[in-house]
Amino acid sequence: MAKYILALDQGTTSSRAILFDRDQNIAAIEQKEFAQYYPREGWVEHDPMEIYSSQYAVMMELLTKRDVSPRDIAAIGLTNQRETTIVWEKKTGRPVYNAIVWQCRRTSSIVDDLVKRRNLGEYIKKVTGLVPDAYFSGTKIKWILDNVEDGHGRAERGELLFGTVDTWLLWKLCGVHATDYTNASRTMIFDIHKLEWDGELLSALEIPREMLPAVYPSGHVYGTANIQGTEVPVAGIAGDQQAALFGQCCFERGEAKNTYGTGCFLLMNTGEAPCESQNGLITTIAATFGRGKVKYALEGSVFVGGAVIQWLRDEMRFLTESPDSEYFAGKVDDTGGVYIVPAFTGLGAPYWDMHARGCIVGITRGTRREHIIRAAEEAIAYQSLDLVRAMEKDTKFKLSELKVDGGACRDNFLMQFQADIMGSAILRPVVRETTALGVAYLAGLATGFWSSPDEIRSKWQCGTTFSPAMDEGRKLELVAGWHKAVGRSRDWA
Repeated sequence: MAKYILALDQGTTSSRAILFDRDQNIAAIEQKEFAQYYPREGWVEHDPMEIYSSQYAVMMELLTKRDVSPRDIAAIGLTNQRETTIVWEKKTGRPVYNAIVWQCRRTSSIVDDLVKRRNLGEYIKKVTGLVPDAYFSGTKIKWILDNVEDGHGRAERGELLFGTVDTWLLWKLCGVHATDYTNASRTMIFDIHKLEWDGELLSALEIPREMLPAVYPSGHVYGTANIQGTEVPVAGIAGDQQAALFGQCCFERGEAKNTYGTGCFLLMNTGEAPCESQNGLITTIAATFGRGKVKYALEGSVFVGGAVIQWLRDEMRFLTESPDSEYFAGKVDDTGGVYIVPAFTGLGAPYWDMHARGCIVGITRGTRREHIIRAAEEAIAYQSLDLVRAMEKDTKFKLSELKVDGGACRDNFLMQFQADIMGSAILRPVVRETTALGVAYLAGLATGFWSSPDEIRSKWQCGTTFSPAMDEGRKLELVAGWHKAVGRSRDWA
């Protein structure tokens, strides 16, 4: 009998492989970073072949190092950075251009054309649940077809295929061209109500239907991958944030989680009825398995979360290692009035300002490195707070607690500050790899490795609870200062 589920977690900066046993313990983990490319200001790219090679390498390294036989693996789950767009040749499997990453802003003018000239802004919101933005995949597909030789012609002849990163990896592993509802719902060309590609948006963006993948529930046997002569089913696919929502056992309406990664992503399960936001959030499809009705989620996205700490480390040289930020933030009592708005690639929810840019305000002669590092940490929490408040307005539901995950949730200073300015409890689980765990759940449920969501929920454990402890007056003062700083960053570029 197979003992494990293998989760392949393909993120924005690294590829990871994580092995889970039946009790949801991490049996093994391997990780490999890959290159980021910035060919122009505001442009972000990855090499699709490096994405695949790094993901395959960590999978094989995990099996080899841990002496795990592929026969011990019941199923594979794929979770991925969403919206990142890859177009490749159907015959050769070669990408025609680098992957355009979700952070990339190059297609802002295409979005402006859809909204201002074609008057499709409200239509996009109604059909796809999304706010028109360069963040999503549809305009990235058009840009690639516009900028590679005979791109549109080759696509119309069926010679080119499109996929988000999950589709690309599935093609390389199994030879299957498919995706799941969660990733399709992030493309800005998918009707989340009819659960099909939308003809009007495909026409507006000149995207042939022939290049698009088939779409299935997240928990579904997509195909098999040959690993050292053993056929292992790929039985779960979900975009990273929907996978994390599932991994936090937020199966019911009103349950929410926030992921602190390169960006920050707050999702609330809204059940079988989509909730149309009036406060700058987006409606998306939650991860589901089997043939039951799909569930929806309300989502708020922060483009630059933990990435602001990486920026302090790599570009400003304020830090040697990212985890050091917690230490330095605790060396001062406050930021000395300094705020950082890390709008490096614009502002996401609830502002959706493609033209905002980063700023640091409140600097005085007495400002030290520690103040700026603390301001960066606090900026992550302020941006998440904006999402929480918008979500509460939309759902008329007060969040008494919030489950958290992602690399930056290890930071006790950040988690306590988040609890303080939210005025709600923050719950950090024992197993923090909830993105990978979520897609492992999906693959395990699809193959009978686990019997039901109830079995899964019974084993979820909270590791640490952070309770709010800040004076209400102080909280209001700090949040008001944050919103003042945000105003300085908006509509800059």
